Amino acid sequence: MKIVVIGGSGLIGSRLVTLLDRQGHRAVPASPRTGVDTLTGAGVAEVLDGADVVVDVSNSPSFEETAVLRFFETSTRTLLAAEAEAGVRHHVALSIVGTDRIPDSGYMRAKVAQEALVAGADIPWTVVRATQFFEFVPAIVDAAVVGDEVRLPPALIQPVAADDVVATLAGIAVGAPVDGIVELAGPQRFRLDELGRETLAAAGDPRPVVTDPQGRYFGALLAEQSLVPLGDAARTGGTRLAEWRGR
Repeated sequence: MKIVVIGGSGLIGSRLVTLLDRQGHRAVPASPRTGVDTLTGAGVAEVLDGADVVVDVSNSPSFEETAVLRFFETSTRTLLAAEAEAGVRHHVALSIVGTDRIPDSGYMRAKVAQEALVAGADIPWTVVRATQFFEFVPAIVDAAVVGDEVRLPPALIQPVAADDVVATLAGIAVGAPVDGIVELAGPQRFRLDELGRETLAAAGDPRPVVTDPQGRYFGALLAEQSLVPLGDAARTGGTRLAEWRGR
């Protein structure tokens, strides 16, 4: 099976290519680094020739609101049009749990737009919404710095290991399209402010974390459950935070 991984040079994409190759599939990484540009269309038709599945784990190079919306809309339209020409049988897109519950985030609005394009196309599809990666938590903390303090809300967060995301994507890519959304979260829930303290302590970082209900998540306000799955239908990764840190 030929599986093209858009964003195949990044954290998730490179690991996904390696895993799929190990499983015996023909996994092809596609990114500007390999000559494939989904914004301009350069190299897209060529890399999709003969592809059975496309997994899009790409990310915008800019998080500015207009730029990130342009990236996800343009890139997704380019891919879907090329996939229709190539006869691709399954489009898999990586998204974020809660993306439709944080409307004052320009990035989340852009992901909602991406999901809508995927769902509205004629190609069978699956959207995988994952919670924040363990690997991403330090960036969340750094984004909440105000002066000499880290100001984080006590919202719930259920982070997941990148390797668990990769394993889930691989299984979905070789399976039947869901024509719907699959959610994935880690096995533990934390309060974001408490996780921030643990993260800084583990790194030997002395900065204080202040619990602030008005603290921002990349500029957006959070409700208690903005970042976690609702209900019990989400899949759960097997890696706990302490185990991941121990690696």
